[in-house]
Amino acid sequence: MNPISKEQSIRGAFFGAIVADSLCLGSHYEYDAIKIHEAYGSRPIEKFMSPGELMGGQTHGIGWGERNYHPGKKAGGTTDYGDYNILILEHLAATAEPPRLFEVADLIPHWINRLENDWGSWICTMTRETYAQVKQGVPIEQLGGISNAMAIRHVASHAYYETEEELVDVARKSMFTHTNEHALGGGEFFARVTHRVINGAIPAVAIQEVAAQMGGFF
Repeated sequence: MNPISKEQSIRGAFFGAIVADSLCLGSHYEYDAIKIHEAYGSRPIEKFMSPGELMGGQTHGIGWGERNYHPGKKAGGTTDYGDYNILILEHLAATAEPPRLFEVADLIPHWINRLENDWGSWICTMTRETYAQVKQGVPIEQLGGISNAMAIRHVASHAYYETEEELVDVARKSMFTHTNEHALGGGEFFARVTHRVINGAIPAVAIQEVAAQMGGFF
């Protein structure tokens, strides 16, 4: 019998995602493999680091130049990927009653408020593009850009929705800044795997099952 309750598993999934993201803050948006190797070598990452801490205070985003991409963050903070998970958590907590399906239109006002007043992280190109589209009145179903960069933003929804298909729906809709099927499919893959692990599946088995189920995607 699994001694870990479903509630504990859900908490573990959410906080595990946030902690993992925080551990990435020191080198986030660094794409120079040599610079990363010189900073870390073969040493394990054993502490939270401020943006670019071992890299001269800056990281090198391809096409965007070298800078501190998260000037509002300190060691232990999240990148924009973690921020999106917190955004979804806040949204679900604020709209918990009555129960409802996840809709991008309901999320947009909170998303805009955070972007304009309390983001603190780098605002990625797809987020900027989608923000501009919203301001221009582009319909919800047409929002997003072509980047294939997959992100997991939906983790908090495992505490709100019960079925795998509901969670897949949130995973895809929370990636409303992207239209690329590989980005959306990647989020769906991890939503399905996480749901099954939370409900007792062995991780390796869940990964294999979902990969087989989504064989056409891969």
